[in-house]
Amino acid sequence: MHPLDELIRLQQQAPGRYIAGTHPGYANAVGPFGGATTSQLLTAALQHPERLGEPVAQTVHFAAPIVDGEFELMAQPVRTNRSTQHWLMQAHQRGQLVAMGTAVFALRRESWSAIDAALPDNIPPAASVASFDAPQRPEFTRRYDLRYFQGAVSVTGEGQERDDAESALWVRDEPARPLDFTSLAALCDVFFPRLMVRRQRRQPMGTITLTSYFHADSAMLAEVGTQHLLGVARARAYRAGYFDQSAEIWSPAKELLATTHQMVYFKDI
Repeated sequence: MHPLDELIRLQQQAPGRYIAGTHPGYANAVGPFGGATTSQLLTAALQHPERLGEPVAQTVHFAAPIVDGEFELMAQPVRTNRSTQHWLMQAHQRGQLVAMGTAVFALRRESWSAIDAALPDNIPPAASVASFDAPQRPEFTRRYDLRYFQGAVSVTGEGQERDDAESALWVRDEPARPLDFTSLAALCDVFFPRLMVRRQRRQPMGTITLTSYFHADSAMLAEVGTQHLLGVARARAYRAGYFDQSAEIWSPAKELLATTHQMVYFKDI
């Protein structure tokens, strides 16, 4: 079984209530990779018997560190309309709330379409870019084939500070896995914190809230299959112990699949 499928294998206790657990393959510096938790929360809604349509948006607040082991998941549809459905998801561990989220699901329909977002210039083929590798990198990054061609990070903290934090890379699950909403939700958090890219050094930091917008339906994701995706990430401002970062995830066919935004806490040392 793929590590991601092991991660999202939930034990149903009742409709909308599950037991989940951390996975050693998705460990971060402190607790699990945020994208793993995001994927588990979304899976709880996806597996609910009352689920309508497919996800179009998800916001997750990381309230406290999750320690290794089991935790409880709850997913509840709080409002269902004719074509949209609104969800509340929560994760509790040792009697305390550790993460909570909301999601919007919808029945998509055919409509006029266009993309205002622009791809970077001079994108090299994925096969021509070397995979990112560093002995000190977090374990969860080994679950992804990361091929940076702009804005790689120095995990040793020995790089020179940059003027911006923009990165561009090819990425897919490692080992390869057909793309779906659970893997896309996790991929929305695969980008290194922009402060690490900007300053090229390590310091305490962690995402406190993450919002992802899904612009694709399941048919578009199925067309991608196991191909590499193009990711572009950047930041806007760093101030008073917090910074934001945003990212785009594109298909090899230059279709925008998802956009994501998060706020990150950091501490100077």
